[in-house]
Amino acid sequence: MRRLARLLRWIVLGLIGAALYEQLRRPAHERTWTGRIGPVPYDFRPPTLDRARERLWNLNDPSLLTPTVWGVGWSINLAALRQRVRPLLDAATRRLNHSAGGR
Repeated sequence: MRRLARLLRWIVLGLIGAALYEQLRRPAHERTWTGRIGPVPYDFRPPTLDRARERLWNLNDPSLLTPTVWGVGWSINLAALRQRVRPLLDAATRRLNHSAGGR
């Protein structure tokens, strides 16, 4: 388990280094501080409440994973997670209520 954690740490550090290198090799006026290293998104702009809301609680986006608010990788769209889990919880509640009422 330690080896896996160490490997993941090196992968994340490598992605951060690659993202920073990609941005710093550009002229200052062309730096966006956001992009992708392969399939992995990054965003080093200062976080904003609007961006956090858009990525962490977006009712209009069915994607479970969204680009992270700050850093490298993904965040979980909690609204999409709720939409997927809620029917399961409702069904489980109905089953529990049905079995409790049938006794």
